[in-house]
Amino acid sequence: MSSDHTSLGGVIVATALPYREDASAPAGLAVDYDRYAEHCRWLVDSGCRGVGPNGSLGEYSSLTDDERRRVARTAIEAVGADGVVVVGVHAPGSHQARHWAELAAEDGADGVLCLPPTMYRANPGEVVAHYEAVASAGLPVMVYNNPIDTKVDLTPDLLAEIAAIDGVVAVKEFSGDVRRVLEIREKAPGLEVVAGADDVTLEALLMGATGWFAGFPNVFPAESAELYELALAGRLEEARALYEPLVAAFRWDSRTEFVQAIKLGMDQVGRYGGPCRPPRGPLTDAHRAGVTADMTRAIEALQRRAG
Repeated sequence: MSSDHTSLGGVIVATALPYREDASAPAGLAVDYDRYAEHCRWLVDSGCRGVGPNGSLGEYSSLTDDERRRVARTAIEAVGADGVVVVGVHAPGSHQARHWAELAAEDGADGVLCLPPTMYRANPGEVVAHYEAVASAGLPVMVYNNPIDTKVDLTPDLLAEIAAIDGVVAVKEFSGDVRRVLEIREKAPGLEVVAGADDVTLEALLMGATGWFAGFPNVFPAESAELYELALAGRLEEARALYEPLVAAFRWDSRTEFVQAIKLGMDQVGRYGGPCRPPRGPLTDAHRAGVTADMTRAIEALQRRAG
């Protein structure tokens, strides 16, 4: 794996955030920082390149400002020099996103992940200005294309413009359209393409993505790191054999209930996932049954593979 910290490739896990019950905390749930530090450490020790605190999966929008900063610091301290930490700095406006990026730089992060403005359907000029502000904080920036949630599509043409900003080094591509990987590489050749949706990861890596900013590796970090290495080495048959039984579980990463699904998956493998803060409620019985069945299939396939 590259030790070049301006590269934001490799398997970087968008970390789920554990809570413990506490009547005095927001929604009766306090962030369990010790458990979170242990989780970050486990992911890196299991072969992942790094962690991404304060993403959507980390429920950043349900945290207080103090909690949000402490979560990032906890990850940075837990990982130390053994991995990279790419902090989510998503915000409604560029002044807020830049503020979070400045704090991440101050706290020792290796890079930031940033959506376009989160509550406003920005036009292309406003999107570019947003990323200029974030990049001015001085850390390498991974822009995040999630047109499903933000209603703003960072098309290959727009990414070519954004890639010209000094400090923008990568894009997390979550459109689900694998055709875009090559088009981005043609139009913005200096930009690293990072697979953003777990259920098209292998396809994206085979088309030239060099990273995976990942959800389900919270559950299967060692196997996910192995899948990444097999794909990059072009060992397609082995990569497919590992990937196919996992994809049904991975599809939950692209659904509305992805945070709850991944936390349930963690519970199923003996980690701690636990509850979510509002607006995320518990899974319906049907969703819980679906996640459990897809996860069971994945776990059994991995057990058979381990022999």
